[in-house]
Amino acid sequence: MTLKLNIIIFFSALVFLASCNGQAIKQQSTTGNIVNGDIVTELGNNIMVIYQDKNNIYWFGSWETGVYRFDGNTLINFTTKHGLPYNRIDEIQEDEAGNLYFTSCHPSSTVTKFDGKIFTTLSAISSDDWQVKPTDMWFRHSFDNEQKIYRYDAGTLYELELPKPANLSNPFGIYSVYKDRKGNIWFGTNPVGVCRYDGKSFEWITEEDVTEFRNEGANGVRSITEDRNGDFWFNTEYRYSVYDSTTLKSNKFYTRHESIGGLDMKENSNLDEYLSTLRDNNDNLWFVTYRDGVWKYDGVAITHYPVQDKSKDITIFSIYKDNNGDLWLGTHENGAYKFNGVTFEKFVK
Repeated sequence: MTLKLNIIIFFSALVFLASCNGQAIKQQSTTGNIVNGDIVTELGNNIMVIYQDKNNIYWFGSWETGVYRFDGNTLINFTTKHGLPYNRIDEIQEDEAGNLYFTSCHPSSTVTKFDGKIFTTLSAISSDDWQVKPTDMWFRHSFDNEQKIYRYDAGTLYELELPKPANLSNPFGIYSVYKDRKGNIWFGTNPVGVCRYDGKSFEWITEEDVTEFRNEGANGVRSITEDRNGDFWFNTEYRYSVYDSTTLKSNKFYTRHESIGGLDMKENSNLDEYLSTLRDNNDNLWFVTYRDGVWKYDGVAITHYPVQDKSKDITIFSIYKDNNGDLWLGTHENGAYKFNGVTFEKFVK
């Protein structure tokens, strides 16, 4: 089965994710500032996002069983019975004070704040106050085809609506939000491309590779990464040089470059759209595919790292770089994986 068909099947199956796995509850946790979480012996099978906070504590977000906290010794699971509004976690972020924020794909979802003691669901104010500040935080409202964005600034959560590109009337979903080195905010959508907001205006990239799966539907821009030269990668085989408006000499604010092509270097490769991308501390680019493992591009050569369980390729969702530069994978059915320098191995507490 090709990568494209696998991803399409995966997207169709998302609505059926509901069961809980891998829970071995031993007791209630009352350690330190963390209260009312269940101490467990292992992660659930469905771990989609990973985050390491300022205190080097790991957080593992599931689509089925809430979020897990791991301090190097104890693994604690938080679910709806502990204060989360939903057991699905799509994003994890942290503010300067060390508070954590979680979002979930749900029609009435907003942003949930965790101060180390309690979960608080934030109320959003509908607004058209678009601006960019160095310390603000951005969240996506990830449900169906809604172009809503949350901006959190000085304790206030603003609900914004991303303006549609010209000549578009259909709704679209927002799959990713990224703040670049210059402080611009990028929004990856499905299926209308990529939008950059610089604090003054909205500019769109609507090239074919960021809007559709060649001939098989839409992938969506799920990941935005800057390489060592400052060029942008939008989970496709192309790269984009992007310019400030003050330096524009044409109608476009970007140049689209042919780049690595398919990861397997084959003509008409199925491996030319990815689920997640990342730049490591050595400036290598890493690409996560749905069922064809992880691929590293060092600027010259491409290296393949299969990710398997019992000799079978597993389905992967995301890649994450922790505070030490170590790489982690979030997966659909196999927990979390960590790179040991040679291969990705399953994380076991």
